[in-house]
Amino acid sequence: MNTAEINITDIADPDVARVLQARHHDPFCVLGRHPLSGGNCVIRALLPHTRDVEIVDAGQAMRRVGDTDLFEWTGSDRLVPRHYRLRRHTSSGAAVEAFDPYCFLPVLEDTDMESFARGEHLRAATFLGAHPHAVDGIDGVRFAVWAPNAERVSVVGDFNSWDGRNHPMRVRGHYGVWELFIPELQPGQLYKFEIRNAATGSLHIKADPFARLAEHRPSTASVIAASSTFAWHDRQWLKKRADGDWLHAPMSIYEVHVGSWRHHADNTIMSYRDIAEPLAEYLITHGFTHVELMPITEHPLDESWGYQTTGYFAPTRRYGAVDDLKFLIDRLHISGIGVILDWVPGHFPRDAHGLAKFDGTALFEYADTRKGEHGDWGTLVFNYDRNEVRSFLISSAIFWLEEFHVDGLRVDAVASMLYLDYSRGAGEWVPNVHGGNENLEAIAFLQRLNEATHRECPGTVTIAEESTAYPGVSRPTVAGGLGFSMKWNMGWMHDTLLYFGKDPVHRKHHHNLMTFGPVYAFSENFVLPFSHDEVVHMKGSLLARMPGDTWQTFANLRLLFAFQWTFPGKKLLFMGAEFGQPGEWDHRGELPWYLLEYPNHAGIQKLIRDLNGLYHSRTALHYDDFEKRGFDWLSWDDDANSVLSYLRRGLDSELIVLLNLTPVPRQNYRVGVPRAGNYREIFNSDSRYYGGSDCGNPLPLQTEARPCMGHAHSALLSLPPLAGIILERIT
Repeated sequence: MNTAEINITDIADPDVARVLQARHHDPFCVLGRHPLSGGNCVIRALLPHTRDVEIVDAGQAMRRVGDTDLFEWTGSDRLVPRHYRLRRHTSSGAAVEAFDPYCFLPVLEDTDMESFARGEHLRAATFLGAHPHAVDGIDGVRFAVWAPNAERVSVVGDFNSWDGRNHPMRVRGHYGVWELFIPELQPGQLYKFEIRNAATGSLHIKADPFARLAEHRPSTASVIAASSTFAWHDRQWLKKRADGDWLHAPMSIYEVHVGSWRHHADNTIMSYRDIAEPLAEYLITHGFTHVELMPITEHPLDESWGYQTTGYFAPTRRYGAVDDLKFLIDRLHISGIGVILDWVPGHFPRDAHGLAKFDGTALFEYADTRKGEHGDWGTLVFNYDRNEVRSFLISSAIFWLEEFHVDGLRVDAVASMLYLDYSRGAGEWVPNVHGGNENLEAIAFLQRLNEATHRECPGTVTIAEESTAYPGVSRPTVAGGLGFSMKWNMGWMHDTLLYFGKDPVHRKHHHNLMTFGPVYAFSENFVLPFSHDEVVHMKGSLLARMPGDTWQTFANLRLLFAFQWTFPGKKLLFMGAEFGQPGEWDHRGELPWYLLEYPNHAGIQKLIRDLNGLYHSRTALHYDDFEKRGFDWLSWDDDANSVLSYLRRGLDSELIVLLNLTPVPRQNYRVGVPRAGNYREIFNSDSRYYGGSDCGNPLPLQTEARPCMGHAHSALLSLPPLAGIILERIT
C-alpha cells in the first residue's frame, strides 16, 4: 500500500481495517510516521481505552478517526523528531506519556534469522525473546518470537492491560519471526505473546519460549529479565576444566533435587543461595566430585520434578533469582565441585501457556500424533526434523553451559528420542524412510547437539540416559556414534538391583547377573547410576530393597556400594542413599537427616566418604574406567560361594577386590594374586566403623608360591559376611 495515498478517514481501507481488527502482519504500514507530499507526514497511533492524545514534541493534538481507537495527525514533518513522544489520557483520566513504538526501525539482523531458519544458530536466545535494549540512546525492550503460522502477534503484559490491540508486532519476511521494540519498559514487568492463527483466527496467549525469567507458579507469565551483573570467581575452575582429562579423572556424582535436599528450620524451601554453602561443604566432606541438579529449568508442576519443562532458558523461580543460581554454581566451582544439569529435550508438556500448538499449529512438536505424543507421560515430542526446533534446543544447551558455567548436561530420556516405536504398540508408530524404527532426525539432532557443545564449550560433558543397546552412544560422531561423553549403564543398574533384592540363599542361582556386566562394560563410557528413579513409584529405597533382618539390610547396602565404587565406570548416587534412607524419596519434604543420629545410618555415610576417598586416591579405581586394561577377573565363577573377585589397575596402583555376597563368613579363602609379596586390607565394608561385625584381615597377608585363579601366587584370607574388601600390595 502507498501510504501517501491513504485516506485515513476511509475505514474501508483494507490495511487500516486489518489493523483495527488486530489482524495485520505489519502494523507499521499504518501506524507510526508516514511521508506525505510537500514535506508533510501523517502520524497514526492505535490506542484502546484512550480519551485524547497529543504529540508532545510538536504540541499537536491527534484526532480520533471516527469511533475507532485509531488517532492521527497530519502536518509538517519538520515539527516532529524522529523518535517522538505521545501523551494520552486514558478512559479513566490518567495521564500516560511514552515514546511511540511505531517510530522505530527494525532491530533484528537478517543473518540471525537466516541461521535460525537453517537450524544452525547456536545462541538464538541472543536475538529471540525479550531483551533490554537501547535505540539512539532510548532505553526499552526488544521483543522477538518465532510464529510462522500467525496472522498477527502482539506483546501483551501488565504495561498494556494484556490487550493485544496495543502492541502488535511486525513479521520479518519469510522467517516467521515477529519483532517489536517497546521503549521505556523495565525489567521485572510481565509479558506474554498473543498469537492469532492465520488459518483459523484462533487466539493463543503464550509465554515466551526464550524467556530468561518466569513468574512463580502457579502464575505463568514471562518476566522481562534484567541483564545480569553477577561477578564470577571461577576462572581457575573453568581453565582447569578446559585443560582437563575427564576420561581418566574420578567422577563421583551426587544427584540432588534442590527443593527437598534440606529445608529451613520452619520447613520452608531453601533458595539456591541458601543451599550453596551447606551443599558445597557436604560434597567436599564426603568426597563427591560433581553434583547433578534435577531439572531446574522452569516448570509448572512440582510433581513432575522438573521433567516437564516449559522454560528452556529460565531457571525456576521456586528457588530464587537468576543470580542466586549463579551464586550456587560459582560457590561449588570455587570448592572444586562440578555441576551437571539435568536437561530435557525429549518431550514437553501440553500446558496452554507453553510450547504446545504455539501459533495454533504443531510448531515445536510433530503434527502426526504417532510421532508427536508420549502416551506414557502425557507430553509432546519435539519435531527434530524442523530446523528452527533444532536451533531452539541446541541454543538452550549452549545457553546453560555458557551463561551459567554449567559443566555438563545429563540428557533425559534419550531412548524415547531414538526409537519411533518407543512405548508404542503396533499401528501406533510410523516407520522411517528405510522401514526401520529409528528416528533418523532425532539421531541427527543428538549428533549435532554433542558436536556443538563439545566444540563451543571445551571440557564440558554430555551424559545420556539411554536404556537400550543402541550402539555408539558415547562414541564420536565421525565414527557414526551419537557423540555423548558418557552413557548411564542402565543394564548394570537393573541387573545389580535385581540380584541384591534376592535372598542370599538363592543368589548362587543368579550369579550371572553380577558377572555379565564386564562383557559390555567397555563398549561405552559408562556411568553407574543409582538415581532418583530407583527410589520412587513404589520401588522402595535402596535400603528397603535389601533382604534380611536389620543387620543384613545394612550390610547388603554397604556391599552394594562397595560393588558400585569398585566396578568400572563413573559413579552416581541420589541424595539420601548415602546414609541409607529407609523410605522412598518424597519431593515435598526434606531428607530425613535425623537418621544420622543412628549408628547404622551414620556408618553408611562414612562408608561413602571413604569409598570416595579411595576412588580419588587410587588411580586403579578411576583412571581406566572405560578401558578393558583397567579390569580383570580373578574369579567370576565361584557361584557356589557367591563370591566375586577381580583386579582393578591404574597408572600407579593395582587393587584386588573381593565380594562375599552371602551372610556366611569365608575363612581361609584362597585368592590368586598377580604379584608375590605382602598385601594389606585398605577397605572392608564390614568394619565396625561402618556398623559391621569387624570380621576381616587386620594383619598383612603374605603370599605363597601356590597357583590359584590363573596366577602363580596366592594368599589365604577371611571374607567377612555380606561384605566387600579391597587389598593393596605393600611390599
